[in-house]
Amino acid sequence: MTALTETQLPALDEYPTRKDRAPALLYRTHPTVWGPVEDGPCTTGEIEAYAAAGYVRAGGLLTGDEIRGLAAELDRLRGDDGMLVDDRTAIAEGLDGAQVRSVYEVHRISDAFAELARDPRVVDRARQILGSDVYLYQTRATHVPALDDVDVHWHSDFETWHAEDGMPAPRAVAVSIALTDAVEDNGALRVMPGSHKTFVSCVGETPEDHYLDAGKSQEAGLPDDGSLSIMTAMYGVDVLDAEAGAVTVCDANLMHGTAANATSHPRSELLLVFNSVENTCVDPFSADAPRPAFLGAREAEPIR
Repeated sequence: MTALTETQLPALDEYPTRKDRAPALLYRTHPTVWGPVEDGPCTTGEIEAYAAAGYVRAGGLLTGDEIRGLAAELDRLRGDDGMLVDDRTAIAEGLDGAQVRSVYEVHRISDAFAELARDPRVVDRARQILGSDVYLYQTRATHVPALDDVDVHWHSDFETWHAEDGMPAPRAVAVSIALTDAVEDNGALRVMPGSHKTFVSCVGETPEDHYLDAGKSQEAGLPDDGSLSIMTAMYGVDVLDAEAGAVTVCDANLMHGTAANATSHPRSELLLVFNSVENTCVDPFSADAPRPAFLGAREAEPIR
């Protein structure tokens, strides 16, 4: 008798992207809110707003002293010459030479950011929305200098996480914490409210080592103009002006972007991405190998 051997079947791809010659708009097959409405700090109204728009503002979570301390910590990291040669840093060329633009996996570099990334005031909101324990999937601190001409094109984070990291479902949230004031002219976050309900399947293959462009201008995984025209007609655009300390919780599939900073005022933010422990990554769906762990953690260690 021939012995049966166990075969590892590939994971079902419910959100195909970067595989066809034509783009497509796909209906989201997973819920936005996974947990009981009453099981956490978000009010019923906040949960309903999040389910409808794909984002919710959570004001008053952090004190002014805490925000000033975090902003000072980011300034300290930016002034550390060692960060200029750290693989986890995205560099921008400024008038004064190379400058730190973004620091990834910042919770492993800074105790101050690590403490906040595990703070129940933040984490409990992620648990409530995702209906499970969560782990840190990505952290990033970003500083956009004055008169910076780099914009971030419309995109869905989940498209990248799915294609390049193997995240099966959009069961993740991104928590943005403003460390400075953000207005439309200096690149405040722009979102399409409700767009999390539609997945934009993009065209084009993933280039080798595409992750090296993280935090900079990219090509693969960006929606085409036709899809964006349909999406903006369907959902419109919100510009999320924010005072320092403002907290915005976004669905993984929310279409968003930022404009260039046309002002003399720099803009800084902290991003904490939480993934459900029940949504751990498999092999990438549209890339030969997963990105480094500092861009998408593959070990799901629950936050306690």
